[in-house]
Amino acid sequence: MSTSIPVQSHDALGDDSEGKQLAAFARVPPQDLQAEQAVLGSLLLSGSPKSASYRYFGEILDTGLVAEEYYRPAHQMIHRAILEVHEAGEPVDPVTVANALTERGQLARVGGASYLHLCVEAAPTTANGPRYAEIVRAKAYRRAVIESANRILEFAFSEAGDEDEVRALVEQQLTDIVAGTPGLHEVPPAVADLYLPFVAETEDIQNGQRTGLTYGLDDLDMVTSGMHPANVTVVAAQSGVGKSTLALNMAVAAAKAGAKVLFSSLEMSSTELMQKIVAAEKKIALHHLTHQGGLTSEEWEKIHALGPELFQKLSLRVYRPEGAALGDIASAARACARAEGLDLLVVDYLQLVEITQSRNMTREQAVAAVSRGLKNLSVLLDCHVIALAQLNDDGMVRESRAIKNDASVLIKIERPDADETESPRAGEVDLVIEKNRFGPTTCVTVAGQLHYSRFVDMART
Repeated sequence: MSTSIPVQSHDALGDDSEGKQLAAFARVPPQDLQAEQAVLGSLLLSGSPKSASYRYFGEILDTGLVAEEYYRPAHQMIHRAILEVHEAGEPVDPVTVANALTERGQLARVGGASYLHLCVEAAPTTANGPRYAEIVRAKAYRRAVIESANRILEFAFSEAGDEDEVRALVEQQLTDIVAGTPGLHEVPPAVADLYLPFVAETEDIQNGQRTGLTYGLDDLDMVTSGMHPANVTVVAAQSGVGKSTLALNMAVAAAKAGAKVLFSSLEMSSTELMQKIVAAEKKIALHHLTHQGGLTSEEWEKIHALGPELFQKLSLRVYRPEGAALGDIASAARACARAEGLDLLVVDYLQLVEITQSRNMTREQAVAAVSRGLKNLSVLLDCHVIALAQLNDDGMVRESRAIKNDASVLIKIERPDADETESPRAGEVDLVIEKNRFGPTTCVTVAGQLHYSRFVDMART
């Protein structure tokens, strides 16, 4: 239960209304530490797949509870450690979680291994774990409301900005509050509710109207019916074949079609990305852009024209995280989704993305966790994800079979002229579709114009 910290009397403050405001700010924020302990205890008791109560572990996480919603920082650390152990494929219990906290250097900070057992004792029954989680989320939601209200008050008292800026801040804060309202999941729709939307979508498909975002290549769109929300396309190739170029072409094509796109690059700088876009759009040789004095006056005119012609109209954002953590990419994607919506996320490339991994997690398990995280993100944000992946010399996706499992479409880039200088297929590139949930597995051949940093459809007779 919330309690109040003693404050000065209203007489001492000299103004009754001001005293009430200060008293309101002095209150302890809403929280329920007992419920927080009970949630952690329920997770610790039900976290083993062999446990009879294992289903309650999933039900607790299905409430949407995240570490940041705990009031006590120690509880946030324990929750993160529980998820780390679970994602590593290990059973969750006080021993495995204490080991994870020790590896993080946090065991003493949370109160030692004995505190984990105290949390277990605080959980009357694991069956009520989801309810305890809802209590914790409800308290966190109230704290978020207070924080938003405080931001509005501080901005209003500061007298900064004009009426439009005040209104924009209030609208944004209220939107965030409403969007974050915790609660039970809605009842899933019945097939009767799905029938009419299904018929309408089927009519669109049969009438030749694309239901997915364009890849920018007609033959590829025809085979896959474009990029669909809540799905992942993996573009795999060996180093130097052009997978980053192809993905950037796809991102620009989708943005030109009106999609909201985020391109997260762990390899190229924003300048390199811009150089590739300019080269592809205006057919300027890439080496002209990257070498001193390489541009002609005509090419400079083309570059200047791209501002109003393309870049000021294109809803394409470029994100180069300081690190390479999956959490940073997910956070940037969520920010884009909140700001203006997000239709396509491109990650270049998957094996460079990092997660917090335990000592016993293999590299393959870590890559699998990244792959699963991107798949979950596509569902959560209802966007399409293009994830680039590196191939081994034997043509297999490096380090994880899970990448193929999580993909809806898997495209391998192959250049038949790579090892043959006089190849009759010079300039041709095969996009080998090894997996396709929306159509056949086949090979689409395109023209590789890598000097312009682009791939285009083969010329038709």
